[in-house]
Amino acid sequence: MKLAIVKYNAGNIQSVSFALERLGIDFTITDNAEEIAKADKVLFPGVGEASTTMAYLRERKLDQVIVRLRQPVLGICLGMQLMCKYSEENNTNCLGIFDETVKLFIPEGDMKVPHMGWNSIARSDNWIDPATENQYAYFVHSYYVPVNTFTSAVTNYIVPFSAAMHRDNFYAVQFHPEKSAQTGELVLKSFLNL
Repeated sequence: MKLAIVKYNAGNIQSVSFALERLGIDFTITDNAEEIAKADKVLFPGVGEASTTMAYLRERKLDQVIVRLRQPVLGICLGMQLMCKYSEENNTNCLGIFDETVKLFIPEGDMKVPHMGWNSIARSDNWIDPATENQYAYFVHSYYVPVNTFTSAVTNYIVPFSAAMHRDNFYAVQFHPEKSAQTGELVLKSFLNL
């Protein structure tokens, strides 16, 4: 299997790489459109800010490459948010794969923003291993995607939100599978085994 990780100014490419190495998976980190298009599966990671990241993708025409992919694609954290239509983070137009708006958490009581730490996920789509049901995953984010028709798993922090999504060949998780121990490993394997 040829796996490509989309190379851009994402902060978690290194930790994603380590997670894949632990699973014994060969991969290429690339911003080459042809290499990405020829891969069997594509990972679209992300830690950072929406508008500067979208500008980077547009500058290199990677935005056009990603939306045209027909093989399984997994967006992680900011990667998931960028797959949506629009983000409230600096009023950013995103890729539009999911027709959803990414919203800023509003702090409530002792629930601070960003949402940072371990939280359980409730699965609602069979692409994710059933063993992940009510298990804990690691989150770090200030913005979230509301629960919608594409939601594959839900987590509750201030409000219920999409912990994972799925539409056609596009899959996405808000949490960091590469930092989520056994749960994250199961999610990565679920994607790799599609």
